[in-house]
Amino acid sequence: MSKEKVCFFLIIHAKRPRSPGVLLKGASLLEEHFNLVYEFFFKLSSSFQVFLKASLLAESMIDILLLVLCGMSCCALAKESNGKYSTPLLDVKVHQLVLEANQTLQLKCRGRGALHWVLPFDVSRSNQSLRVEHSRCRKQHCSTLTLSPALARHTGSYRCAYRHRQERHTAVYIYVTDSQRPFVKDQTEIPELLYLMEGKPLLFPCRVTTPDTSVSLVKFQAPVQTLVPDQKDIIWNSKEGFTIRSPSIVHTGMFYCEATLNGVKHKQHFLVYRPVYEIYDVYLNSTGPVQALQGDRLVLNCTATAPHNSRVNIRWSYPGEGLRKISATKRIERRATHVVFYSILTISQLRKYDRGVYVCHVRNDRARRTANTTVTVYDQPFIRLKHRNGSQVQALAGQRSFRLSPKIRAFPAPEIIWLKDGMVAAEKCSRYHMDGSSLVIRDVAENDAGVYTVLAGIQKFGLYQNLTISLVVNAKPQIGEKAVSVRDPGTVQRGSRHALRCTSSGVPPPQIQWLWHPCPPKGRTPAPLA
Repeated sequence: MSKEKVCFFLIIHAKRPRSPGVLLKGASLLEEHFNLVYEFFFKLSSSFQVFLKASLLAESMIDILLLVLCGMSCCALAKESNGKYSTPLLDVKVHQLVLEANQTLQLKCRGRGALHWVLPFDVSRSNQSLRVEHSRCRKQHCSTLTLSPALARHTGSYRCAYRHRQERHTAVYIYVTDSQRPFVKDQTEIPELLYLMEGKPLLFPCRVTTPDTSVSLVKFQAPVQTLVPDQKDIIWNSKEGFTIRSPSIVHTGMFYCEATLNGVKHKQHFLVYRPVYEIYDVYLNSTGPVQALQGDRLVLNCTATAPHNSRVNIRWSYPGEGLRKISATKRIERRATHVVFYSILTISQLRKYDRGVYVCHVRNDRARRTANTTVTVYDQPFIRLKHRNGSQVQALAGQRSFRLSPKIRAFPAPEIIWLKDGMVAAEKCSRYHMDGSSLVIRDVAENDAGVYTVLAGIQKFGLYQNLTISLVVNAKPQIGEKAVSVRDPGTVQRGSRHALRCTSSGVPPPQIQWLWHPCPPKGRTPAPLA
């Protein structure tokens, strides 16, 4: 509850009785009620004020206003929050202490409940130089922290908090100075990676072991650029480091904090990286379904492309996740315009439970992309050949092209050979060529008719199968006499015998029908044949 005083308002209205006797009786009754209220609030709070204002209205109403203001809380929680130990108390009254390296740090804390210490990262309970003792001191809980020896890397904030209410705590910042070490963290040549996030401050955590250490923030470029703290846009704090409140793309690259101690320069290096969240593309090495035999090796390569300064996480989901654990090999390749991320999933021996959909998940903090393929696992190799349009097919002479295409299912992919009348078709005529498992005939002629045989074989497993297809080439009916010029037979004597010849060709053989019509009278156009 709040530490502010709690106020109670009690307003009592009573109708004014018509006779004075009743008025006195009503007044005594109100007095009795007031005593009860007084006793109630007295038990709730140790300090109170009572203001009673009574006014007797001449005609209609007696209004008695009772106002009770209770200072302090009227409940146990408020009493505790305003009590003497609302937060734990440390035996030091300052907010920061400075120790020499190798000295002993001892902090004592007391409070109303069980206590707990929140320590800097490099100080852990497994550290043999750290000792924490909990005890009871009168009606309170006490805890003593001893760190011996204290080292420069132990610099930081030490908090004493209630174990079950850690938001209630008291802290002191400890500097452990070292004449050879101005920075809290160990100095290495490998820069610490920092992320520049849009709309968020950028912190260079070059904390120091002495509060008055002079530190410079330098950007590594030609020429070098020193960023001067103005405590507005660039803020220096010995307990945190340098903070750039509104960083931009110019604050990416190599930086270092520099401090001079006893004439020696010390540096702490940082690489500021601005992550990019766009993902250009995601694809697999297999553009279609994957087929394999049980016991075969499966290799799937997932490739993701993204801009420079981007990072992605690639994860696989696959049918046998609950039955086997598969690790994927990852690789990054930087190119002139983008970065390529690879994740290669390998299964050394496929089983039946490995058949199904394999999904490559590519994601970062803001973008997600996927690519998938279906893997079919066969128990054994096979070949299945069937006619697509029956055992006999027909083409038309003069047709630009004709395709002989059987139904074939096989795994692994078989070797296909086409024969025509017992001879290899492609060797028999240059107009024949293979297209997958089909035979294509260009510029179909009548002599292309015949018996074609497709042979399918998987030599590795000794599997062979064949299928025969008959091709009929139809030709349009033609009259041979129309192809040559025939002179008019002229006049034939009546009663004489004369032969007319009609030579026809075509597939299937055409039917011939003769029609006659009388000669027209002189001067008239002959009528067409019926």
